[in-house]
Amino acid sequence: KTCNSFQHVSQRLYIYAVVSEAMKFLVESGGAEGNAGPSYRNVLAKDTGLLQSPPGVDCLWDLFRASVEKYPSNPMLGHRPVVDGKAGDYAWMTYREVCDVVIKLAASMSNSGVKQGERAGIYGANCPEWIISMEACNALGVCCVPLYDTLGANAVEFITCHAELLIAFVEEKKIGELLKTCHATSKYLKTIVSFGGVTNDQKEEAKNHGLSIFSWEEFLITGGGEPVDLPEKKKSDICTIMYTSGTTGDPKGVMISNESLLINLAGADSVVQSIGEAFDQDDVYLSYLPLAHVFDRMFEEVFISHGSRIGFWRGDVKLLVDDIAALRPTVFCAVPRVLDRIYSGLTTKISAGGILKKTLFNLGYKMKLDSMKKGIKHEKASPFFDKLVFSKVKERLGGKIRIIVSGGAPLAVAVEEFLRVVTCAHVVQGYGLTETCAGSFAAIPNEFSMAGTVGPPVPHIDVRLESVSEMGYDALASIPRGEVCVKGSVLFSGYYKREDLTQEVLTDGWFHTGDVGEWQPNGALKIIDRKKNIFKLSQGEYVAVENLENIYGVLPEIDSIWVYGNSFESFLIAVINPNQQALENWAGQNGVTGSLAELCENAKTKEHFIAELAKAAKEKKLKGFEFVRAVHLDAVPFDMERDLITPTYKKKRPQMLKYYQGAIDALYKSSK
Repeated sequence: KTCNSFQHVSQRLYIYAVVSEAMKFLVESGGAEGNAGPSYRNVLAKDTGLLQSPPGVDCLWDLFRASVEKYPSNPMLGHRPVVDGKAGDYAWMTYREVCDVVIKLAASMSNSGVKQGERAGIYGANCPEWIISMEACNALGVCCVPLYDTLGANAVEFITCHAELLIAFVEEKKIGELLKTCHATSKYLKTIVSFGGVTNDQKEEAKNHGLSIFSWEEFLITGGGEPVDLPEKKKSDICTIMYTSGTTGDPKGVMISNESLLINLAGADSVVQSIGEAFDQDDVYLSYLPLAHVFDRMFEEVFISHGSRIGFWRGDVKLLVDDIAALRPTVFCAVPRVLDRIYSGLTTKISAGGILKKTLFNLGYKMKLDSMKKGIKHEKASPFFDKLVFSKVKERLGGKIRIIVSGGAPLAVAVEEFLRVVTCAHVVQGYGLTETCAGSFAAIPNEFSMAGTVGPPVPHIDVRLESVSEMGYDALASIPRGEVCVKGSVLFSGYYKREDLTQEVLTDGWFHTGDVGEWQPNGALKIIDRKKNIFKLSQGEYVAVENLENIYGVLPEIDSIWVYGNSFESFLIAVINPNQQALENWAGQNGVTGSLAELCENAKTKEHFIAELAKAAKEKKLKGFEFVRAVHLDAVPFDMERDLITPTYKKKRPQMLKYYQGAIDALYKSSK
């Protein structure tokens, strides 16, 4: 009894300590309800309430127009002209110059019959014309719909038809892809505008489908040079529809209003100000993450609102570091895969250095890391080694970076710690979804205990965890774990034409993210699992695992398959129960001998299965990241005795991960 009483008191003291420390960054905004834990908000919203959109600003066009008036001569959009195969310095258009082209483009759109509330597509890599097309849509109150083909082979056709696009602005090299869809899309699509030129063959093909097609310069003059009357726009108007992958079905159109974007921009400013920084007209941003995703779209709108410069990369990841050196950005947003490459490149260079350089680096790294772990801010942790050693690392990233933001997938703690030390910049890991308009959580850079977490919520949302009993996650336990649910005016306005899917994820104003989180003692959130069977790889690509298992599982060589992807890795692996008869037949034909268990361990057998999986993937036109790159063959079928399946033969994924963890680790290690 004494022991049990002591444990009970200890648990209560632990909970009290956790709550007390967390209150440094969180404030409770609602009590526990049913299977849901208490709701929390950022302490910055304690007295003022949740952050709202700025007064007097009703849409994104208002922000751009204000920046043009305030910073007309500031460089806005830059690209690197390539002459004789060599890239030059960045060439810039000012805010006034960009605005003049936007007004011409809006006039041409209006003259072609596009009206407020209708939808326009943008299809291509980041470039000045992408932003100009976006701003023309903002000016007219036309809903901008990004098109991109990473959602699957038929995604462009599906989105064009589903969103009923009237006009599409298209990168030159993507025109052919769009024209291939015209047998279905010409029912809606009437006008194609190239970011550059148009060939005679493309004009002929468009004509055959009843479409008008223009080069960029041709379309700009169709407005007649007359001023266009811009309509009044409201906060509730849908600004953009961004399509995101579903679990097994068609892409879902996430409707995002002007208000949602405006609130999130204000939230980004608030978070940066809370760490003693501020975005301003002197900032320089590198545009390379896809504008078709809300993560980059949101940040580019932030910098436009401050009169900052946005420079575009050349579209080749091998040239990214060179573009960084030429642009010298002050803020760098990235997905973990890019930061992993930077980390690998820097560590390789350090390892290749002389013994003196390595010793000096390691000494400086240890001293600065120890100081930062004690709570000393990065800029004060080791000024001597910053100047002597780490300034050279910073120079490789342009020399001016002060904030690095990671999002889209989890960033490995080792990489985050390394970058916090050597870049002499704030490193912020964030978390959000398209439905929450990007950033919902942001770690506080100088709180070193937040490494490996996504930090506390931003000041414009309420957050709570809901228990997921079937996975063993309890939101009311001493260490609360459960599905992350978000509430606030920043949320999306629903899935376009899919009220049924909207109702599945929205309950009493709470958006259910499908991600499982765990509150940390310091008030930060750590993402620990995924409720539904869909996850992200390190490059930020979503993988609908059940869909892949259905495709691969029909192979005669396979009785059962479990596909898995680690969010810190860029490729998939699989655990397979092979069909004994099919495997033994193949073995006999190929001179491979042994028992079933021995055949499963044979390297030649594994190569055979990987080849068959690749063949199936190619036949189904799967994307490269959906290919299985390594396999573990288990001669023993998935069973209830090992707690791997339910009585109805459904896979118990958390238990499978735990059971096969050793095999998984070995597969990833051997495949690098």
